[in-house]
Amino acid sequence: MARRAFITSAAALTAATALLLTGCGGDESSPDDIKGADSGSESPSASAPPSADAGRPDVSLPKDLRLVFDFDEPSDPDHSAALADAANYIRALNHGITEQAPDDPAYRFYSGAGAARYAQSQIQEYVDGGWTVTGTDRYYDAKTSSSDASEATKTVLVTFCEDQSKAYGKEVKSGKVHRTEPSLASYQKFSILMASQKDSPVWRAQQITVAGKAEECRS
Repeated sequence: MARRAFITSAAALTAATALLLTGCGGDESSPDDIKGADSGSESPSASAPPSADAGRPDVSLPKDLRLVFDFDEPSDPDHSAALADAANYIRALNHGITEQAPDDPAYRFYSGAGAARYAQSQIQEYVDGGWTVTGTDRYYDAKTSSSDASEATKTVLVTFCEDQSKAYGKEVKSGKVHRTEPSLASYQKFSILMASQKDSPVWRAQQITVAGKAEECRS
């Protein structure tokens, strides 16, 4: 059972950046309101979830679900940190799904604004349908680009592909796994606007675009 594609225009992401920089994002983008499994990532920062003793939430996942982040680590420290916490946002979203918790504090820690609403809606759909997820979910071909910044907030746009061809829906009550054949629908393209207060080491997803049937991710 693939996550539902959520389409947001590039103009909307640009507008979201402007809101962050002018301080109009509301409480959802505040640093205060606010998965992990083995990874094939080449990036140390994205290869494993951070420990909870750093003040970060638990994003561990069941043994039957493996997330692979096949990311090269950017040379820019801000871009590297933003990419690592974009991976943590994905971990947190999957943590919420496997815990069947639409208000899971994990994704709330790693997101605000539209990205938090997206995570909550995805988790709620799984809960309402009686589903969870199993298998191997791969993320790759990550790119980062600088966005506008203010004196108080730094922003980085993170994009990457997802291959869900080996990730499957599983019925919560029965444990039955629904295996599907790989197809164009197995591939999605993510664009996530990450933001950080300049005195904080944590980057949080603010806006997200998920384009389904991403042909460019299948090559």
